[in-house]
Amino acid sequence: MNQPLVKVQNLTKVFPGIRALDDVRIEIRTGEVHALIGENGAGKSTLVKILTGVYQPTGGSVFLEGEEITFRNAIDAQEAGIVAIHQEASMFPELSVTENIYMGHHVRHPKTRKLDWKQMRKETQALLARMQLSINPDTLVKNLSVAQRHMVEIAKALSLDAKLVIMDEPTSALTDREVEDLYRIVRQLKAEGKAILFISHKFSEIFAICDYYTVLRDGQYIGEGRIDRSSEDEIIRMMIGRSLDQLYPDHVPAWGKEILRVDSLCQLGAFRNVSFTLREGEILGLFGLIGAGRSEVVRTIFGVDKASSGTITFEGKPFMPKSPYDAMRRGIALVPEDRQKQGLILKMSLTHNISLPVLDALSWKRSITRKKEEATYVLDHGQRMEIRAAGYHVDAETLSGGNQQKVVLAKWIGTEPKVLILDEPTKGIDVATKAAVHEFICEMAKRGVAIILISSELPEVIGISDRILVMHEGRQTAILDKSEANAETVMRWAISTEERANA
Repeated sequence: MNQPLVKVQNLTKVFPGIRALDDVRIEIRTGEVHALIGENGAGKSTLVKILTGVYQPTGGSVFLEGEEITFRNAIDAQEAGIVAIHQEASMFPELSVTENIYMGHHVRHPKTRKLDWKQMRKETQALLARMQLSINPDTLVKNLSVAQRHMVEIAKALSLDAKLVIMDEPTSALTDREVEDLYRIVRQLKAEGKAILFISHKFSEIFAICDYYTVLRDGQYIGEGRIDRSSEDEIIRMMIGRSLDQLYPDHVPAWGKEILRVDSLCQLGAFRNVSFTLREGEILGLFGLIGAGRSEVVRTIFGVDKASSGTITFEGKPFMPKSPYDAMRRGIALVPEDRQKQGLILKMSLTHNISLPVLDALSWKRSITRKKEEATYVLDHGQRMEIRAAGYHVDAETLSGGNQQKVVLAKWIGTEPKVLILDEPTKGIDVATKAAVHEFICEMAKRGVAIILISSELPEVIGISDRILVMHEGRQTAILDKSEANAETVMRWAISTEERANA
């Protein structure tokens, strides 16, 4: 076994009120893909920030090629050959591919010392060709797809002659074909002798691309091993400290009266002729492939977008929301797919995020917030969702993805909705947090809340829904009862151009 490129031992990081890392260790070798696994809040992001110079450790050591190092900042880490590619590509959209790749380490003409754009463009073209990418070096980044932006960031890492490339949830917004392209490039980097630290919540990816793994839990090192000698169940037990005997909670439907009816709802260019009913305590799954129109349907029900035709009946009365506020007043809540851009105000504290939808009820004459009542309200709902944070005073941007999602859920359950719409509520979160979200969904249904659940994970939709509405390219193709819903049947309707009568 070759010597580790990076060796971390006894690493500790303490923030006010929280120990983010406690005696962590990991060894990452060249020519290998090493998975860093752990639920949200396990300490993965903190470890990455130490390796990339964003944070400095409180204690412990980091060795690079056998020499102990301490990075003062991210530039130090880059110059040492450690580069991170994050889930959200951090690029300059109005600049070209070449300008983004060489940002911060421009090539200068050896004689004039002016920026040598001709040489940088030539080297960019060579990097893209090396990665088998057909991207024009002069293309503005804003005109690239999400997958192409990730590839450009990898090209930038190569331009820096990176020794360790850290990939943090790189496939979260990619299609299956784009994921395969990423795998190809990862294997190429591995063959070239690069070390890759791969962070993902998707076990299919970890087992497909990684050689070794290290598991963190609650900021502590739990274990490590070879991927080919381990099982998914074994790693899950290490992640959460217990076995997941049942992936989805038992849910016995106890439906009440009809609360929502949608008839022939259309939105020009997005979807057409969607019809369904929803009862109290029912979980209605909404499934379809990319471009099916699922999110557009619920955005219309919530008043974000306007319907071009069709009707909505809420509690037996005609209702077409003019705005989200209009929908909220009637008892409809929407947890959006993009929690960071649509579900939270990242620069605002957890307290203010959670209390935001109910400020009227917590204020004197809708102007001055009653602070004690707000604090009690936030603590109650935050504890209910088991949010992990140094305190409710911290900004939402400081939390892990799973805890951010819990904040969004806490924010909406306080409105006591009659209809709760969840758009990809478990996207990008770990298996333990997923289990908590599933329990939450079933608990809300038991209380009589009607649930609409959108998910791209077919096992999740089948495992937790009472009925499943399937869409294909803006059209409703089927509504399936739980008894007839299996992976083959649901997927057949998701790719079908036929339409089936509503169930």
